[in-house]
Amino acid sequence: MTRQTATLWASGLMALVLTIGPATAAEFATKEEAVAMVKKAVVFIKEQGDATAYAEFSQKGGQFHDRDLYITVLGLDGRVLAHGQRADFIGQNLIDAKDPDGKLFIKERSDLALHNASFWQRYKFMNPATQKVEVKDMYCERLGETNVCGGVYGT
Repeated sequence: MTRQTATLWASGLMALVLTIGPATAAEFATKEEAVAMVKKAVVFIKEQGDATAYAEFSQKGGQFHDRDLYITVLGLDGRVLAHGQRADFIGQNLIDAKDPDGKLFIKERSDLALHNASFWQRYKFMNPATQKVEVKDMYCERLGETNVCGGVYGT
């Protein structure tokens, strides 16, 4: 193998490692990242106002979208105000929505918010990264009459 061939081979291998390595090392968001994003979202709402913040949260590829982690905001009545993955949910009242196991997860979330300033909730939902229904742990903070939430899958 010539020096030039070895250099090209090593460069190609390094490019492959740099491309694949980081994606597999941190393919999915962590609980710590979910908490941090929700806290950032709450500050963003307070600084920018509801309309600007909700539009930003609902924009795929925006600053509140990271791998399988995104922000949702729901009123305590179950109405979706912002959703980082499903724009078709915005404006809908999902208080009676059930996960695949029959859990009324939006109602449960609203009930949890009535008694807690922040909380974790577990239910099943479609993971946008894998396109499979998986266990989701959702971290939420109550802000006025809303829940600001971000969750992680498969925990």
